[in-house]
Amino acid sequence: MTESQRETERKYEAPSADDTTWLPDLTGVDGIDSVVDQGTVELDAVYYDTDDLRLAAASATLRRRTGGSDAGWHLKLPISGDSREEIRAPLSETVPDTLRELTLSRTRGADLKPVVRIRSTRGLRQLVGSGGTALAELSIDAVRAESPHGTGTRAAWTEMEVELASDTDPVLLEAVEKALAASGITRAHSPSKLARALKETDIGAPRVPDARTEAIPPGSAGEEILRYVDERFHALVNLDPAVRRDLPDAVHRMRTTCRRLRSVLRSYRSVLDRAATDPIRKDLKWLGNELGVERDQEVLRERLVARTEALPGELVFGPVSARLQIWDIGNTSEARLRTLAALNSPRYLALLNRLAKLTERPPLRAKAARRPEKVMGKAILKEHGRLTDRMAHALELPPGAARDKALHEARKAAKKTRYATEPARGPLGKPAKRLGKRVKAVQQVLGDHQDSVVARDALRKLTLAAHAAGEAGFTWGLLYGQEQAAADRAERELPTVWAEASSRGLRQALGR
Repeated sequence: MTESQRETERKYEAPSADDTTWLPDLTGVDGIDSVVDQGTVELDAVYYDTDDLRLAAASATLRRRTGGSDAGWHLKLPISGDSREEIRAPLSETVPDTLRELTLSRTRGADLKPVVRIRSTRGLRQLVGSGGTALAELSIDAVRAESPHGTGTRAAWTEMEVELASDTDPVLLEAVEKALAASGITRAHSPSKLARALKETDIGAPRVPDARTEAIPPGSAGEEILRYVDERFHALVNLDPAVRRDLPDAVHRMRTTCRRLRSVLRSYRSVLDRAATDPIRKDLKWLGNELGVERDQEVLRERLVARTEALPGELVFGPVSARLQIWDIGNTSEARLRTLAALNSPRYLALLNRLAKLTERPPLRAKAARRPEKVMGKAILKEHGRLTDRMAHALELPPGAARDKALHEARKAAKKTRYATEPARGPLGKPAKRLGKRVKAVQQVLGDHQDSVVARDALRKLTLAAHAAGEAGFTWGLLYGQEQAAADRAERELPTVWAEASSRGLRQALGR
């Protein structure tokens, strides 16, 4: 069992833990009415990581801590700025399985071992606002760090931390920092106790490969593509724990990240050797498909429930809502198990390792060293050409299943074109942004059409199930008709948005 909370804090250099006359009086700073001494606690934490410190390299920490009010296992994951999410599990002798799984995208299956022990004598003060509301906690720590086995170099220092209460406006941190700065107190040089402990005990900083910076010319096409791949890879890693915890929209975002990565690796094969990227693309397609089962069910449920709830009561015959609920529970449960099975599979770990290798030692081709304008413009136009062919084929077909399938293929081509513009928006500027925006409009119309195709298929099955149970089919037929009308609207809208996305001016601005 785990629980989580968001923590927002800043760390500062502190002259001493014993004599705190250097600490300014914060009473009156941005709503602070009083500073209340909370006494002293002894904290003892052992930090876990892989041999090559993969968690630390990804700005994540895992520790087993005793002492204080929150003794137990703590996994801290970065969010943004001064904030992190802390996920806690009860105290045990070994790393809890739940936390081990939440670190998997960062460790990539490597063993977690004790890497450093940090003990702190913590003096606590509470910053209190009007009505006795706790605004923040200020702690002054006398820190001692050493190897978890008590051998090797030891380090000691004093630091101060200001952590906001969960509902306190972050603007308080700025006000407190201004007051501290006026007394000569500066931000800590290290982002965390762990980072400083690793450095000062000679255990070593995380090993981040640096060969890549020497191999890629600044401002080149290779640099632009790899920056984008890096960002998407890190997004994939960061989303993994959210998907495992079933947080809102996490599956959708992870699936989209897979698609973006896969598409860009395909579009820019002139920059990265496909002998290395094709196996990655294959596994990204597999992962996207596994995640897609859960995401597609979520989208379909929301669509059908919304349409049902919008119907006047007099048009709802039979247990429509109950049947929808039963249908959804069965499909969602199966899809959830499929998602978790994929994330715990050897194939997923192999994919993460391949992506890490790709970003650390990229298989660059000759065009990677060239300026990005021509290389990237050509790749985008090539994808746009494929989209043009698929649109022409789809629009010449009569209404029916074949046309629906062709429109779906055109939608996938639109996504690939749009994704190809994303890493090019820096070097190519407005032409890439404009084309991406126009193609996105095409993708959205085609997406509305495809959602209707999927919904109609589900409604046919639900109608058959209702009929077999002796229930009225009127409402299901009404919903089916609404979906058919939605598809017809999308098809009528499509020529207009396609004309805007296929204009000669958009292509000429990219080099043709």
